[in-house]
Amino acid sequence: MTGRRAGIVHVGVGAFARAHLAWYTQRSDGEPWGITAFTGRSPAVADALSAQDCRYTLVTRAADGDVASVIDTIVAAHPGSDDAAFRAAVASPATSIVTLTVTENGYRAGSDVPARLVAGLAARRAAGAGRIALLSLDNLTHNGTVLRDAVLDAAADDALRGWIADHVAFPSSMVDRITPATTDADVAALADLDGALPGDRVPVVTEPFAEWVVEDRFDGIDRPDWASAGVRIVDDVTPYEQRKLWLLNGAHSLLAYLGLQLGYATVADAMADPVCRAAVEQLWDEAATELPLPGAEVTAARAALVERFANPRIRHTLVQIAAGGSEKLPVRVVDVLRRRLARDPDAGIGPGAATLIAAWWLHVSTQPDLVHDQGAPGAGSDVHDVLAVIAPDLDTTPVVAAVTAAAERIRAARSRSPEGVPA
Repeated sequence: MTGRRAGIVHVGVGAFARAHLAWYTQRSDGEPWGITAFTGRSPAVADALSAQDCRYTLVTRAADGDVASVIDTIVAAHPGSDDAAFRAAVASPATSIVTLTVTENGYRAGSDVPARLVAGLAARRAAGAGRIALLSLDNLTHNGTVLRDAVLDAAADDALRGWIADHVAFPSSMVDRITPATTDADVAALADLDGALPGDRVPVVTEPFAEWVVEDRFDGIDRPDWASAGVRIVDDVTPYEQRKLWLLNGAHSLLAYLGLQLGYATVADAMADPVCRAAVEQLWDEAATELPLPGAEVTAARAALVERFANPRIRHTLVQIAAGGSEKLPVRVVDVLRRRLARDPDAGIGPGAATLIAAWWLHVSTQPDLVHDQGAPGAGSDVHDVLAVIAPDLDTTPVVAAVTAAAERIRAARSRSPEGVPA
């Protein structure tokens, strides 16, 4: 679409960014903003988007059917290897925001992402283009702080580091929208879907739900009117990060490990099982007590999650969710448990947390072929091995007893389930 201000540079354009950032930006009131997109290592998405004028179909997949709309927010798409185009885009006075979806690995030592950002910021400094915001949309707690630290670590020049400190804002944000991989069948189905872009080869499929919470750390830096599209602009993103981690992500982990024990393949399948559903509600009860948010908001979030998890047309596989539990469980369930015990030392471990930890224990010790987690204990591990990885300080007699009892209940449910796997 011509007439859009190319005010956003995005790094790592993929399905999620096109279902979330681009969708919110298109829906925003006021001046129409555009996105100059850069891929990761592969140029394939950039080439495909460029071939269709950077327009594509967003398929919103609800339980009762699909709805298609054309997104035209991206004004240019480049391969990530085009360093000259990236530096020019960041240095442009029209640009005021750089957004990122590069996964957790993009912020770690050895990633080339921070170095690319530093090169772009150096070009902006040389051009005298003024202040800019770098905004992460990755699933990292306090992702703005993580991004700032990664950028400053990559900036070897003291003068440039000083300029970054004075001219670059790093707001944190929390994002949420399940966006499964687009299949060949999804592409073929566009021919019969009203509102789809004719001949689209790179559509995106997503769920109806979407959420974006952004810290107000722009300090006068220009941005789209995202609030008009439903984005929540807040002083502190922490409570919303906790809500997502403890409710959505925690329940995903529980459904993954418990569901795989009972022989299920997807979130929707597991959520329909009464044993899994009851365990999820227990986990949510425990998290709700520790969340620093109004009760009505937590209740609404839980109701939305029930609807989302039950959507059978969003195929979210449990094996995919189950990967990396050794890193995920400390922030998804152990943090809640520690807060619970700090508030009331006599509270003990709740049944939801005990079931999640027990299910992970059984997953890593009895389903080694399904485990994708370098930090996990191996087959035949005991409860002490599991706690040593995720919470060594909680290897106490009451916790061990509760997790062991929960494991026995899972084994019993597994033996009764027609979907169950052998013990």
